[in-house]
Amino acid sequence: MNIYLISVGNRMPRWVAEGYEEYARRLPAECTLQLIEIAAGHRGKNADIARAMRDEGERMLKSIPKGCQVLALDVTGSAWSTERLAGKLEQWMSGGRDIALLVGGPEGLAPECLQRADGRWSLSPLTLPHPLVRVVVSEQLYRAWSMIRNHPYHRAG
Repeated sequence: MNIYLISVGNRMPRWVAEGYEEYARRLPAECTLQLIEIAAGHRGKNADIARAMRDEGERMLKSIPKGCQVLALDVTGSAWSTERLAGKLEQWMSGGRDIALLVGGPEGLAPECLQRADGRWSLSPLTLPHPLVRVVVSEQLYRAWSMIRNHPYHRAG
């Protein structure tokens, strides 16, 4: 199964890229995590933010591989414990469909992306900086996988 992390932003600080890569590379072939970056729209002075989000959303929707179950990472989504995520991951792996996780830019996801999503997942009621979401998602997916496989990484419990 492939998990596609489709995320707005393509010029991340080194710590973001390194954090994401650390956990993505730990995941085995049965559960690969692949990053698809969507260039952020213009957000300078006098920028049309609604248009930037709409353009990002269009490009994001076009980048979803065929047949994927789509989940939007959104503060209004369901909050899952790590144990619940492990259960979801196990279902996804046995279900045979790839997963696309959508991460918006500074203002969140375009409404079209939220409408396209089969579900919504909230990492926290806090507003997280979108670059940090990449690191948190990759770590939590690795942790969930480690729980499923009784790997010692996850020690809580």
